[in-house]
Amino acid sequence: MGKLNAELLSRLSPLENLSAERLAELANCCRSERVARGGDPLRLHSSADQAIYLLQGELQLRYGDGSSTVLVGGTEAAAWPLARREPLPVEVVAITDVDLVYIDDQLLDILLTWDQLAANATALPVAGTAKVDTEATDWRLMSGAFNVQVLTASALAQLPPAHIDVLLQRFARQRVAAGEVVIREGDAGDAYYLIESGCAIVTRRVAGSDMPLAELRPGDAFGEEALVANARRNASVTMKTAGVLLKLGQADFDALLRAPLLKGLPLAEARQRIDGGEAVWLDVRYPAEFRYDGLAGALNIPVNEIRNAFGVLDLQRKYIVYCQSGRRSSAAAFLLTQHGYQAWWLEGGLWGSQLPQTKDQE
Repeated sequence: MGKLNAELLSRLSPLENLSAERLAELANCCRSERVARGGDPLRLHSSADQAIYLLQGELQLRYGDGSSTVLVGGTEAAAWPLARREPLPVEVVAITDVDLVYIDDQLLDILLTWDQLAANATALPVAGTAKVDTEATDWRLMSGAFNVQVLTASALAQLPPAHIDVLLQRFARQRVAAGEVVIREGDAGDAYYLIESGCAIVTRRVAGSDMPLAELRPGDAFGEEALVANARRNASVTMKTAGVLLKLGQADFDALLRAPLLKGLPLAEARQRIDGGEAVWLDVRYPAEFRYDGLAGALNIPVNEIRNAFGVLDLQRKYIVYCQSGRRSSAAAFLLTQHGYQAWWLEGGLWGSQLPQTKDQE
């Protein structure tokens, strides 16, 4: 069997409903395998959380009533997953060597949901004008901003489906030039941005010089920290190349992203999760603050360094984020959630929770 590609996946159901761009992405996320004659694909690999398709070869499907049928790869009958057929076979035996493809059910459902809703979304307004952007009427083609990684391991993956259609309509598409400063350190926060195309650099002013903090690429978001913490911008973002941004105003950000994604915990529940080993403390204050009154067993990653921790922190662990008042921790928890981590912020922070504290450093 050759390499999986969009054309091959488009023969399968319900994958044929996905755009060619989405199918090309999906091809890189699938797993293919050859099963030798006599093998049972359903016994070799659990089908509970994945769709298994026959691409080539012949399988015998045996049913509970003693009947059987032969399924041939490449035919219309083979376009449906093996374990999703009616009636459901109790045993599957390879008559010849067979080629199969395995697709994660959750991944497929997310892509189908987004593509179905995106197909009906209205055209985008151009930021700062009353014009409609006729170049971006099909959200399914915008695989930079809404790529597989973004939809499965970011805030958008956790977005309630009911919000998707509205979110797509509220984004404004903004073309930006290389060298253009999109947000400036010290300014008031008024919008959230998602990069559709192009690259940007995040910098902070230190001792009179601009210190690079991170490079942002298509699918990355920025601007959320000031909105969540109700604070001024703590860094500048400048376009490294020309590109296109999707801009969401603060009111829409609060209603469509912040409200459903930012999760807080009261002290009693937070302590219960920590004591039960379900989660760990994450202190996002400066190291000097942490040394003074950090909680036992806590990790310390200042909020201004949290982006550098993406990919380093364990995605399998759960984090309860705290600071003095809750301002910095709520911003950090949102950033973590946006990148696929399970994180909550401690409501009220150290002050409001009456934990060991000092008030002169917040």
